[in-house]
Amino acid sequence: MRILYISQRVPFPPNRGDKISTWRHIDRLRQHHEVIALAFAHDDADRKAAEDLREMGIETHTVDLDQRKAKLKSLPLLLTNKPLTLGVFGSRAMQALVDHHAPSADLLIGFSSSMGAFILPHNNKPRIQFVVELDSDKWAQYAGFTKVPMKFVYAREARTLLAFERKLCHAVDMSVLVTPLEERIFHERIPGAAAMTIRNGVDLEQFHPRDNVPEPAHFVFTGVMDYFPNVDGCVWFAKTILPLIRKAFPEARFTIVGNHPTHEIQALGTQPGIQVTGFVPETRDYLARAAVAVAPLRIARGIQNKVLEAMSMGLAVVGTTHATQGVDGRNNSEYLVADDAKGFAEACILLLSEPHRAKQLGARARAFVEEHYQWERVLEPLDRVVGDVVSNFRPTP
Repeated sequence: MRILYISQRVPFPPNRGDKISTWRHIDRLRQHHEVIALAFAHDDADRKAAEDLREMGIETHTVDLDQRKAKLKSLPLLLTNKPLTLGVFGSRAMQALVDHHAPSADLLIGFSSSMGAFILPHNNKPRIQFVVELDSDKWAQYAGFTKVPMKFVYAREARTLLAFERKLCHAVDMSVLVTPLEERIFHERIPGAAAMTIRNGVDLEQFHPRDNVPEPAHFVFTGVMDYFPNVDGCVWFAKTILPLIRKAFPEARFTIVGNHPTHEIQALGTQPGIQVTGFVPETRDYLARAAVAVAPLRIARGIQNKVLEAMSMGLAVVGTTHATQGVDGRNNSEYLVADDAKGFAEACILLLSEPHRAKQLGARARAFVEEHYQWERVLEPLDRVVGDVVSNFRPTP
């Protein structure tokens, strides 16, 4: 089977949330099918990654995208009913690529609703839309955490994008979510559209427990650091939670590990006990040195790879309900959950005060992901849905 897979970013290397998912999908599909990857290249690293995919035998085509310029060009859409997202990722060149390759494809797959716009015109082909989590819901959460004027901009984006998501997901043959919670939200907001859940996994061999002794009172956060929920969470932890921890453990340190730190995040690195790394080749090297991994996300949906990766390394994790709910573990069993600053600090202090408890928590976390989040297992439904969608497809007259 010939499968056309369209994504917002080149699906390699698997070093951030969306690239982890898209690479795993493509790597799974290419075992039995021919996969053609179409993606936006955001920088030289993406263009190099596209070459790497071609060297692996995966036909890959890219369209350059300067996201900052694209955001500016999309601003006139504020005077319309069209979501800004479709302006930022709207591209005649990408549509031309999709239109060129679609006739010879047996199946079209879009990853994220913005990429779904490119497969929407091709109603004569079977189509699968990886919604993952509703982007409209994300913008609605942003609106709840910001002030005017951005509060109104985000609320508008949530409203207009949901209208597009409804159109898209009723048109395609199957929409795929990443957790049962996301699927439930999907059915509430887009009733009648076919949907299913395919979870993310974690690389158990890459992220595995090490024998080293963790550095005392060392907290680590990993993630792309120009992503608003990550920025908000780290600022909240650094300014509100860490000072509470340091009353009990003055030596407590916080390391923020991730690419593209904003000015606000870089400024945190000037405070005592806080380090901002920027890009690092291996986040697992920092996780291995940590006493506790934190996920203080006040805005989140889906499965947080940062949580799975820390758990896979046998590291004790403290997270919010938003950060952990997609993992489906249990509070006080696979991780600790707290949603207010005082409770979050107390959970962190507890693990520093009782290292044996932190070790036991990490061991249970590792066992949990081994049982539930091994990639080969979680992607088994992908094989079935691809076969079912193609075999059951009937072109619209």
